[in-house]
Amino acid sequence: MGLATSFYLRLFSLYPYLFTKKIEMEIRPRLTKSQADFIKGEGKRVLVIGDIHAPFCLSGYLDFCKEQYDKFNCNTVVFIGDVIDNHYSSYHETDPDGLGGGDELELAIAQLQDWYYAFPVAKVTIGNHDRLIMRKSKTGSIPAKWIKDYKEVLETPGWDFVDRVVIDGVQYIHGEAGKAIKKATDDMMSTVQGHRHTEMGTEWRVGANFKIFGTAVGCGIDHKSYAMAYAKNFKKPAIGCAVILNGQPINIPMEL
Repeated sequence: MGLATSFYLRLFSLYPYLFTKKIEMEIRPRLTKSQADFIKGEGKRVLVIGDIHAPFCLSGYLDFCKEQYDKFNCNTVVFIGDVIDNHYSSYHETDPDGLGGGDELELAIAQLQDWYYAFPVAKVTIGNHDRLIMRKSKTGSIPAKWIKDYKEVLETPGWDFVDRVVIDGVQYIHGEAGKAIKKATDDMMSTVQGHRHTEMGTEWRVGANFKIFGTAVGCGIDHKSYAMAYAKNFKKPAIGCAVILNGQPINIPMEL
């Protein structure tokens, strides 16, 4: 066998490997050296999961989030809120042909079990859709003592439902007060939020003695579901999640 023939046969045998590595390099987010070193070391590596609005979560979004958790060697999980939709109990018009309250809740709980199995320990910032039943109870003058905790109803005992959580000097909120960078500027504190389904990205404010960011996570909703019909004439949702490494944000859009 000639040298030229041997060379091309070896190159051909390596083609699948080279092709795979090329694709991997194209889709892997570019990290700074400090971020790459941080993945290998100790510290908080936070996966931030966008609004999922169970049972109206987009198919494939869970697998996408699990992939990012593994890729960035995350050790902390924050659901940014609206883990449940509660469409049947909305203060706005609901679909009369949609699921009844009991059926929607049971379907949401079943869908959340897959998320709970993947991420059994997590912080959940309470969103406006999560609060709907609490709000309805106040409208009906029902004392809070009669109402169960979120984790008891949703059968997720390892999830801690909170209004706000701070990790490495970064605050995580659902985000009902405008854009993330506005909240960050108002509080003079880096902020990660969801709520605004069509927004994904990070903006910075830099001063003489400070540098803060506002990160919009994106979401994981199925915008074709009847529960999202109110937004059918809006921009399409930004499907994705975020990872915060040592207090530094990375936005990751999902390939659709």
